[in-house]
Amino acid sequence: MNISEPHQAIINDLQQKYPDKVLDVKEHAGATVIVRVNRDVVHDVLETLYNDHHFIYLLQVFGTDRFTSENRFEVIYHIFSLRDQVRIFVKTWLEEDNLVLPTTTDLWKAANWQEREVYDMFGVQFTGHPDLRRMFMPEDFEYYPLRKEFPPLGIPGSIQLPSTTPDTEED
Repeated sequence: MNISEPHQAIINDLQQKYPDKVLDVKEHAGATVIVRVNRDVVHDVLETLYNDHHFIYLLQVFGTDRFTSENRFEVIYHIFSLRDQVRIFVKTWLEEDNLVLPTTTDLWKAANWQEREVYDMFGVQFTGHPDLRRMFMPEDFEYYPLRKEFPPLGIPGSIQLPSTTPDTEED
């Protein structure tokens, strides 16, 4: 696979620093590289990209439910180097019974709410997060709405919904 020159130096550095932990590298549309890393080094890889390669801009942290028996969940970090004008997606897979990753709020303050959303929608715990609590769902809500097994119309009775009839006031 031919990877563009600016990305190749970065990938070579990651593969040298984290042998056997960089699991897959793909280029998309000649402008974006997707790097899949082992979950136990995801923070180290992101820290290397931040410190050594100037990826100081976090665009997104998001989750996906691949709905597979192994490596069901995926957390993806979309980062950008303003200096070099290159972007990289770093992703890692998680097993359903071990949805834990270290927070990246120590690298990017913007990760705060984005990690909270991944927690709220998928149940991924970010250890060391300064304020990991639900954003959209009530704290006592026991489900994660973006998981594939969550019914499209929700779970009847799981959350109190507002009335669908308008209030009428008599004068």
